[in-house]
Amino acid sequence: MYSIMIADDEGIVLDSYTYLLNEEFGDSISIETAKTGRSVIELAERYRPDICIMDIRMPGINGIDAIKEIRKRNPGIVFIISSAYDKFGYAQEAMGLGVIEYLHKPVDREKFIKTIRRAMDQVDQDREKRAKELEILEKMETVTPIIENGLVYNLLFQDYFQEDIMNFKKLLEIEEDYGYMIVLVFGEDLQEGVLTNAVGASVRVQNHIRDLREIVKSYFLAIVSSVMANKIVLFVPYAKSQYDYNERIEIIDNTRNMIRRLNTQMEVVFRAGIGTIKPLDKQMISFNEALDGLAVSCSSVVHSDDVANYGEYEDDYPVDKENAIYEHVGRGETEQAITAANQFFDWMQDKYASYETDIKQKTLEFVLQAERLALEKGGKTYSFRSGENYLQYVNKTESYDKLRKWFIDKITEASQDVKCRKENRSSGVIDKAKEYIQTHYKNDISLDDVSRSVDISPYYFSKLFKDVEGENFIDYLTNLRISKAKELLDTTDMSMKEICAEVGYSNPNYFSRIFKKTMGVSPTEYKN
Repeated sequence: MYSIMIADDEGIVLDSYTYLLNEEFGDSISIETAKTGRSVIELAERYRPDICIMDIRMPGINGIDAIKEIRKRNPGIVFIISSAYDKFGYAQEAMGLGVIEYLHKPVDREKFIKTIRRAMDQVDQDREKRAKELEILEKMETVTPIIENGLVYNLLFQDYFQEDIMNFKKLLEIEEDYGYMIVLVFGEDLQEGVLTNAVGASVRVQNHIRDLREIVKSYFLAIVSSVMANKIVLFVPYAKSQYDYNERIEIIDNTRNMIRRLNTQMEVVFRAGIGTIKPLDKQMISFNEALDGLAVSCSSVVHSDDVANYGEYEDDYPVDKENAIYEHVGRGETEQAITAANQFFDWMQDKYASYETDIKQKTLEFVLQAERLALEKGGKTYSFRSGENYLQYVNKTESYDKLRKWFIDKITEASQDVKCRKENRSSGVIDKAKEYIQTHYKNDISLDDVSRSVDISPYYFSKLFKDVEGENFIDYLTNLRISKAKELLDTTDMSMKEICAEVGYSNPNYFSRIFKKTMGVSPTEYKN
């Protein structure tokens, strides 16, 4: 159905156009008419037509000005000018307003109908475009919460994979490298600081999760997790590594207003804990701060800075370098761990050179903690007496150069233990997988079959296989099968059908296509 509005001060023109349109298009159109500029503007607001046929010379507001006014509220209307006023300036201005045709009265019937059809085509295109936009928007409404939950999950509960986080940032258009966590907890009621009927409240919140997301996003540009028990985690990206007092108060005020609205609209009692700003790979700390704040306070909104009871370091203590040592050891990044260890030792030697016992004690602490990390990461086998000579050696060391060397050697060893164990395990898994593929390539095997044979999830196995082999599983299997097929073509007189079955393909035509795609020639051409 197309809605058409005709604006002309001559009744005979209105009747003529109406007759022509009804005769040509019948029930596929509806028509409304107006005789003045003002009335056509008012009609456009009420009727919201798809197409408007407009005269220029009308009582009061002229057609050009009427088009300008209507465009402000209804930009999608397709306009056609129909006028006996043949002035180039008007025609030029009309075309500048997006009018698709300037018809001169008296209008030729064939040209009139052709112009209306062209206008209808444009309406159809606009509708199709809008439908696609709505379809994409609908899909995004479904997909975005899944992606957001994936980011929160990766920030909190998995090892920090830089590539994964970068992919999530790109998908969600996040540019910031910092952020903080807000943890929402909820229940049916709050009694003596305890939220009751968490299960029932979780069901209610889950049934209204879309409304909750809309409310949250009206206060924060936040990434929202799914419901986890009676908790929802919000990650709020932040441009700076810290905020000042006023910014913190603004965050608390926004959270309070958000909680009030959630309590009212969701009919559930909410509380919120707010963590401090951290880099993306430290969001677990912000999350725990938010939870700790909720644990020590009964307020509906608690910022961890308001209830913080954390130990403090001396002013110039290089916390970042200390953390860097442990992080790089835990990831098996030997060179970076050595750099961070040397930087920390430089600081100790520069500031506390006369406190030999303290430096030795701190050095020993680093080494023991690094070896503990190597053990946790699977890179070291624990032995109760593995450090039996450490204390004796450190105490007898007479120079800082020797102590530094011992320190760096132990940090290097711990880091390489982690790295080698990861590499050895990866290589061992892939070797076992390749052995399975070599044995079963003639069968209809899948990635799931191979990952199951090495007892690793398909997702992780796929990533690991490509990291080690430099190609994905399907390419590896295809290349192996084509290689075996070449051997049979070179050394036997087997038929193409037999060779096809021998290398794991059930469809000869498909085998031929794959062979040609890989080798550049068909199996027959290769044989010849």
